[in-house]
Amino acid sequence: MSEDESTTEEEKEQEAEEKPAEPTPRFDPEALGQGLAEKNGDDDAIYVDDMYGDWFLDYASYVILERAVPHADDGLKPVQRRILHSMKELEDGRYNKVANVIGNTMKYHPHGDASIGDAMIQLGQKDLLIDTQGNWGNVLTGDSAAAPRYIEARLTPFALEVIFSPKVTTWASSYDGRNKEPVTFPVKFPVLLAQGAEGIAVGLSTKILPHNFIEILDAMIDGLRKNPISLLPDFPQGGIADCTDYNGGARGGRVRVRARIEKVKKHLLKITEIPFGTTTTSLIDSILSANDKNKIKIAKIEDNTAEFVEIMVHLPSTVSAEDALPALYAFTDCEVSLAPNACVIQHNHPQFLSVNDLVKSSADLTRELLRQELEIKLGELQEKWHFASLEKIFIEKRIYRDIEKEETWEGVISAVDKGLKPYIKIFKRAITQDDILRLLEIRIKRISKFDSFRADEQIKGFEDEIEEVEGHLAQMTRYAIRYLKELKKKYGKGKERKTEISRSEDGELVPFDKIVASQVVVANETLYLNRKDGFAGYSLKKDEAIEKCSTLDDVIVFGKDGVMKVMKIADKMFVGKSPLRVSVFRRDDPKVYNMVYRDGKSGRLYAKKFKIGGVTRDKEYPLFKTHSKSRIFFFAVHDSEKKNSNILVHLDPELKRVREKVIEFDFAWLEIQGRGVKGSTLTAHKVDRVVN
Repeated sequence: MSEDESTTEEEKEQEAEEKPAEPTPRFDPEALGQGLAEKNGDDDAIYVDDMYGDWFLDYASYVILERAVPHADDGLKPVQRRILHSMKELEDGRYNKVANVIGNTMKYHPHGDASIGDAMIQLGQKDLLIDTQGNWGNVLTGDSAAAPRYIEARLTPFALEVIFSPKVTTWASSYDGRNKEPVTFPVKFPVLLAQGAEGIAVGLSTKILPHNFIEILDAMIDGLRKNPISLLPDFPQGGIADCTDYNGGARGGRVRVRARIEKVKKHLLKITEIPFGTTTTSLIDSILSANDKNKIKIAKIEDNTAEFVEIMVHLPSTVSAEDALPALYAFTDCEVSLAPNACVIQHNHPQFLSVNDLVKSSADLTRELLRQELEIKLGELQEKWHFASLEKIFIEKRIYRDIEKEETWEGVISAVDKGLKPYIKIFKRAITQDDILRLLEIRIKRISKFDSFRADEQIKGFEDEIEEVEGHLAQMTRYAIRYLKELKKKYGKGKERKTEISRSEDGELVPFDKIVASQVVVANETLYLNRKDGFAGYSLKKDEAIEKCSTLDDVIVFGKDGVMKVMKIADKMFVGKSPLRVSVFRRDDPKVYNMVYRDGKSGRLYAKKFKIGGVTRDKEYPLFKTHSKSRIFFFAVHDSEKKNSNILVHLDPELKRVREKVIEFDFAWLEIQGRGVKGSTLTAHKVDRVVN
């Protein structure tokens, strides 16, 4: 090794010793939460939290705006909008295979055939925008549709009339930039309220219930007339609805829906309509589940559903139809509760609105779209009148002959322009060079066969149409109302209300009768008590039988130490050894309790008569002050206030100063008080026993 090389190595070692060592990297949660520190002073460092925040916000925005939540303007989710746009492209009056529609829609939708097919089936089952042919499934039974290659579809006349208007549609490029698709359709009817919608996005969800077609149009008319709006849901499955808490369809409202159940015989019920969101299969499963849990009793179920719902519920001979009906509502899907949550995309942001707000905005939007269509039509009519008038003057005044002497194209245009100048005042806009070029394209054959009378009639027709359109524009609200009434007349047949609204005789909304589950559950169990070991429950079948019960009941226990407790019934539970009383606790059937006890501190004997009011389950309630010398001498229970106990209090025979060793007492002398009162003093002497 040379001297220079040796020196170099020594210098390197010395520099390494003088340079402070880099700390060993450690995991620092705070540093991770704040982002990765810049490395080597690089200003272009990428922070993990920034990346996560940006990506998550992008994903959340995409799911909300592009997948799960419908748009307020046309009431459609993006996939539904693309399906309808694709069907309009393929529209020729005949049915198209659903597989073909799915394939064509994939030009616009980036998520493939499965999502498109599912969305199209759901849209077709609404029976509003798509005319279906083949097996499209059954919303009543939950049966799925046939494969897309076997079923067909086309747009309904209603959809063709209210959904599409290309001239007032805003277009955007598809996801791959090859095609154009509508940002929203210029829909002149609140499809969202007619079909309903449901979706779950990131951090929010939407649930809009379907409403009646005819009632929606009436509500829109009321909105245009500035009348109050009260629109209530209507479900394709029918049923009976309690809308007292609907709250105009705003978030926080609630609707209860019941199946329509008819009594066929004493032990036979027939379900003819089911609640929204259920199927005959799910409804039957809920009935069987309630039967397995001993909440109701059924013998068998028959499902005869085809075009209409028909579920036959056969009851045992011990259960009547009147008793089984409230139990079906209480423990099965024969009654469901729905919570509307009208979240829509409006002004490119999710908004929570009420159904009444959506009706008003839809009515205003319909009027605005009709105005735009009329303005476009007016412009087209004015253009037709303008050229028809130009053509008439050009031919009748033989202006076309002025161009014979011209040798240049500019001269020809100038000659026609000069010939039309005397008639400029009759036109509503200036005559442009494009107008002149169009006149010069008229063929000699048309000029030779020109009929002045027919031309005047055509111009007069344009003028009449222009006057009519201008009249509509001057009274847009009246025109919009007439349009909505025409929609109801053309498409309202067969769309009558299916769900009955619970109302009083004077038409006011009324709630359903309240059903207390503990009162309607089948009492098919028995409460047993093992006094020796201190256990109770409905599984102790070898012990003392107390009374019939159900699995929803509560049990009240009075211990010999004077502590009362209410417990949820179970198959086996500890209630304390040798309890005074164990029974089913029924809040609607209060008992009257007579009790005589000795206060351990004073030694006095007290009598009290009380009822049990409100209690908290599993909480211990002492009936007197706890003391080691306290003791209960007498305890009795009566069903009513009229019944009372008569007792004899026998004093201790060893008492020498007391002549009367027996005290007669009637609990009728006492007023009913609360369970915590001390009671009335019977005696301060030592007591031997109390007998009834």
